[in-house]
Amino acid sequence: MTISTQQVAAVLGGNHILKGVSIDVPDGQFVGIIGPNGSGKSTLLKCIYRVLEPSGGAVFLDGDPLSSLRPKESAKRMAVVAQHNYYNFDFSVREVVLMGRAPHKKAMERDNADDYRIVAEALDKVEMGAFAERSFSTLSGGEQQRVILARALAQRTPSLILDEPTNHLDIKYQLQLMDIVRSLKLTVIAAIHDLNIAAMYCDKIYALQNGEIVASGMPQEVLTVPFIRHVYEVEAKLYREPESGRVHILYETAHARPTVNCGKEVEPV
Repeated sequence: MTISTQQVAAVLGGNHILKGVSIDVPDGQFVGIIGPNGSGKSTLLKCIYRVLEPSGGAVFLDGDPLSSLRPKESAKRMAVVAQHNYYNFDFSVREVVLMGRAPHKKAMERDNADDYRIVAEALDKVEMGAFAERSFSTLSGGEQQRVILARALAQRTPSLILDEPTNHLDIKYQLQLMDIVRSLKLTVIAAIHDLNIAAMYCDKIYALQNGEIVASGMPQEVLTVPFIRHVYEVEAKLYREPESGRVHILYETAHARPTVNCGKEVEPV
């Protein structure tokens, strides 16, 4: 499925958060949205997954204007893994994942054997099958995010929106979650604050600054020393793996110590 935005604008509390943002996400690609805090990453995604209504411009799913689709129809096309997930009731893990089946149900329709099979498969995919009876509120942050990913998988959508889902996770769970998403071969848009994560997983990235796109392209094209200095206001060194061409970023501070390369040989960019 393709996703695109055309000149999307967002005004919140009198502040112009987005100032005409246009992106194109081809079918099956993993596209990252990067930028410093306050640049508009999450606001753009919220406009795409209908938490916010754009002040201007439009969002398209497979060429169809999002505004022309009923919420249930758009929920069959895209699922969301957000940064924060709170529930006022003590739901079990299975009950949380079953919520992902809602777009496929009629009003008051009960869950059936097929729904439970899909939920079990989703939990197994994120290695949380043994936690089905556990209370969601008793899980760690990493475990909760895997359950929320399972809920998104249970929606059986062709696209997935990740709204900074790894911000508060240990690196193990960050990589685990991103590995799972990448393996699904869905159309993915992810707001990512960690540039090394973006370089590892994204086919293409869009960089936002002050509500506008300031760069776009493959990670190795966008993530340069001048770009990082200009957009993030920090100094960095970039290294490229000779075989894959993947870029790794090392940040510098006034008190930086000499870097010791303990792993695979890399080339400075």
